[in-house]
Amino acid sequence: MGVGVLGTGHYVPSNVVTNKDLEKIVDTSDEWIRTRTGIEERRIAEDDIDTSDMAYYAAQDALVKANLKAEDLDMILVATVTPDTPFPSVACMLQDRLGAGKVAAMDVSAACSGFMYGVITAKQFIETNAYQNVLVVGVEKLSKITDWSDRNTCVLFGDGAGAAVVGPVSEGNGILSFELGSDGSGGKELYQDKETDYLFMNGREVFKFAVRQMPESSVNVVEKAGYNKEDVDYLIPHQANIRIMEAARERLGIAEDKMATSVKRYGNTSSASIPIALSEGVNNGKIKDNDLLVLVGFGGGLTWGAIALRWGR
Repeated sequence: MGVGVLGTGHYVPSNVVTNKDLEKIVDTSDEWIRTRTGIEERRIAEDDIDTSDMAYYAAQDALVKANLKAEDLDMILVATVTPDTPFPSVACMLQDRLGAGKVAAMDVSAACSGFMYGVITAKQFIETNAYQNVLVVGVEKLSKITDWSDRNTCVLFGDGAGAAVVGPVSEGNGILSFELGSDGSGGKELYQDKETDYLFMNGREVFKFAVRQMPESSVNVVEKAGYNKEDVDYLIPHQANIRIMEAARERLGIAEDKMATSVKRYGNTSSASIPIALSEGVNNGKIKDNDLLVLVGFGGGLTWGAIALRWGR
């Protein structure tokens, strides 16, 4: 038995904020944003849509794709740094709203790497036969902790949710290898400020960390799985910045059309970015059975994670 993805889903708010829109509120330009980040627009949730709402919509989508009902779940893990409230957790809110029964539920806090941490946590429960079907959601409403007068950060982030049902798959499919890590000494470069509640990022230092860690982790999991870079069919990097993503793609030596680039339309949605890109790749047919995928991300903490995954049930 392997442990893999049984179904994916995602949700993004309908409210689109373009680079041109941001030109009206901060000193920036569409050209500056596009050339440095690859972002053209992002989705911003309405005031009456919170993190748990987006998680619910994405979870429903994933359950349908997995051909499962909420009562088939054994555990719910929600990766987020923007919960509705510190407690109850978004996972508990989601458990109640889905009608999943009295299953285990908890939030995972690893910033943009959170979905990766959630998937690997789910893998452990399934491999030990403690649970069978685990719902993992990555969701953020970053707009509520973004300083919209700070041109260095407000152009980067967006809201959204992605979900995956993780469960048993046939031998040879599913998660082949993974890497998780952290460096707390870098926490000062990317954090939520205690006084303002706004997120702060030292862009230069985070960029230097990411362009080193993302390619390195990508190669590590491919080799750990017993494959070569040439065997990779599709790369799903954390959608933070196109230049960082390109560094990982070039290190793996794969074609441009073999890398997810939803950053153009959604910006950086933190823990939601990888599952959104995964779900879109499945929906548009770019991800097919037997494909070798690499999922890789980094985030505040500083944290990172990567997974080599053979797609298929």
